[in-house]
Formats: sequence, C-alpha cells, structure tokens
Amino acid sequence: MKIAVIGTGYVGLVTGTCLAETGNDVLCIDIDANKVKLMQQGQVPIYEPHLDVLFDRNIKAKRLKFSTNLEEGLEHGDIIFLALPTPEDEDGSADLKYILGVADNIGKLIKDYKVIVDKSTVPVGTSEKVEAAIAKNTTVDFDVVSNPEFLREGFAVDDFLKPERIVVGASSDRAIKLMEKLYKPYVRSGNPIIIMDKKSAELTKYASNAFLATKITFMNEIANFCEKVGADVDKVRIGMGTDSRIGKRFLFPGIGYGGSCFPKDVKALHKSGKDNNYNFQILDSVINVNARQKLVLIPKIQAYFKNNLKGKNIAIWGLAFKPETDDIREAPALYIIDSLLESGANIIAYDPEAMPNVKRKLADKISYAESMYQALENADALVICTEWSIFRTPNTDKMKTVMNNNIIFDGRNLYDVKDVENEGFKYISIGRE
Repeated sequence: MKIAVIGTGYVGLVTGTCLAETGNDVLCIDIDANKVKLMQQGQVPIYEPHLDVLFDRNIKAKRLKFSTNLEEGLEHGDIIFLALPTPEDEDGSADLKYILGVADNIGKLIKDYKVIVDKSTVPVGTSEKVEAAIAKNTTVDFDVVSNPEFLREGFAVDDFLKPERIVVGASSDRAIKLMEKLYKPYVRSGNPIIIMDKKSAELTKYASNAFLATKITFMNEIANFCEKVGADVDKVRIGMGTDSRIGKRFLFPGIGYGGSCFPKDVKALHKSGKDNNYNFQILDSVINVNARQKLVLIPKIQAYFKNNLKGKNIAIWGLAFKPETDDIREAPALYIIDSLLESGANIIAYDPEAMPNVKRKLADKISYAESMYQALENADALVICTEWSIFRTPNTDKMKTVMNNNIIFDGRNLYDVKDVENEGFKYISIGRE
C-alpha cells in the first residue's frame, strides 16, 4: 500500500519505518529541511532501540523516503497519517494548531479520495475538527480515522510490529477496510483490531495513559507511607502484584513519571473534563502527587548534609525520563538538578544517551562525565534518577575508591538495601528502610 506520514517525530518516524518494514511504500513529510536531508542520507534523528536497523534496511530497499513537500505526500499516499505534535498549552489542554494547520492545507491540495488518520494523541472531538478543517477547502471525498498509538519509548519498534491491540475509530466501511488491510500483517497472532467510533478511540488513548499514571502515582504514595510506618514497599509491591486483578506492572515506586506522554496526556484529559463540566478528582491528585514525587529525594539529601549543600559535588546517574531513550521531557532528573543547583551544589552527570539533549537545555550549568565512574570522582553523594541496566551491577570497590562519601540516594530502588549497606554504603531509597 502507498502511505504518507506527515511529521517525523518519535511517533511519525517509528510509524513510517515499521509500515515500510511490511512492504508498504512510505513517504514521510516534515517541514524541517535539514532533518529531512539527514534522514535521506540515512541518519536516524532519534534514539530508539532497533529503529536504526529497520530505517537503514527500508531506505536501501527504497520503501522509505522523505520529503518536505506536503502536496507530494498527498499525491503519493492512499492513507495519510498525521503524526504531528500536540504540545501542552498554558491551560493544560493539547494544542492542535499543527494538526489543524496541516488539515487546512490538505483541504486545499487533496485531489482524490484519501483516508486521513489521526495518529497523534488528541482530545475527544478532534476528528470532527480535522474533518471540518479539510472540508471547508474541498469537495473531494475523504474519511478521517482515529488510530491512536500505544508505543512505549524504548520498546516502540516491538510495540508497533507486535501490538497487543490496534484501535481504529471510524464510521466509514471504506476506510475501515483499508485500515484492516494495512494492519493485517501485524496481528497474525490473533491480537485484535478493535473498531469503534472516533470519539471512543480518541478517549481510549487518554484513558489508558491516565490509568497507568494513576497506578504509578498510587504506588509512590504507598512507598511514602511505608517510610512513615516502617514497612517495605518492595514486599508490599510483590504482595499486590501477584493478584491477577492488579498485575505486576507499573507497581515500581520512584521519583515520579515523566516523558512526552503521561504528564501531557493526564493534564489534557483533566482539562477536557473541565471543558465538559466534569472534574476528574483522581487526576487532580495524580498531577499534584507526581509533581511532589519528583523532588521526594531532596529533603533526604538536605537532611544528610544538614541543609548545607553549597560546594558539594553531587553525581547524577541517569538523565532520561526512563531507560532506553534519550527523551528528557519532564524527566525527574531535571527537577532534582534544578533544586540541587539552587542549593549551591555542583552537579556532574552521566547518561548513556540523553546527555546531548541535556547539554542543549542546561549548557554549562552542570558538568558531564564520559562514564558512570568518572561522574563519581570526588563526589560527595550519588543520586540515581534513571534505571539504566548498566547501573544495576556497579563495581562498588571502584565507587568507594573515587567517591568522597559512600552515600547513595536511589530514586529507582535498583539495589537490595542490605547488600549495598554490607558493601559499606549509606543507602537511601524510596519506601524502604
């Protein structure tokens, strides 16, 4: 099939590349000419495991191409995916200016029937706005479909190629048949393509992310309470997770959620509720608790240093909001760094992938190490913010040799408390004694 993907951000590039991988002819469109040129030369602009292999293979096979020309994309594709940013607006709502701007231009350029697919995460009712924006400039027949993505950063390629489910919101039999044909290769194992109305499809994405964010937030509250009463959150988590009604996933406490999806989507759903005279009281708590949780280590650090962090050298392991990505959007590490800098501490950080993005944001406000151990040289404390695998089994003898103080503040509970303390470290984590 011939596909056009408008927007080559995280969702658009993964979508385009994975659609090409099953033999489709894909043209990706982006207004950033420099980015398009780099992609045409075979350079992947984002870090995502396994994406580079598929990207290279499909460019060489000429199934994956790039352009800045929207009209070329419309002429090429029978199905047009809109994978455009929906950034958080000042009031917490999703800003639809990019999607509606492209929809307006599609109406001016469309020449024959197309299926226009909202792939971006958008509020309930967006498909109607997209339809109206296109229809005001054309009499050509088209259909708008809502097809939300469920891609986890770090696992996006597997999530696309082997989806647990595919949600398609559509009212046109013609559009539904095309979408089912497109996605049939991805559900050969029997996982469902779920057909529903467009509003329900739009809400399904927000509801899913908000529920997962709520689950994480609840466990963070339990962890904080464990510290008050002397319970061990790891034991509580295991006791809860073996209940099939609850499940084991998203029960790990820490320093809050971040990234491009959960913070933005929870706020957008909360704002959509207000716009429709409904108050999501649970989401009020989720937003507030998560904001506090990002800084839950700061009082512990302050207490250890007796409220005097001026001139202290603090090592940070992990800058990305989660492992296996270079995404630092709403990363808890950035909030912790800002607070430590305000207290007069010196920061030296290490992350396997995210340091270039942090350098663009913080420049020389902090220092950057070439390795996890270099970050520890003359460090008065280590703060762990991201659970990268390389941090899970460190050389503790080497750590003690280069650190000034054997103190670890672990925001991701990577280690067994007794094991670390037996190695001679003071170890402060989340929800554990």
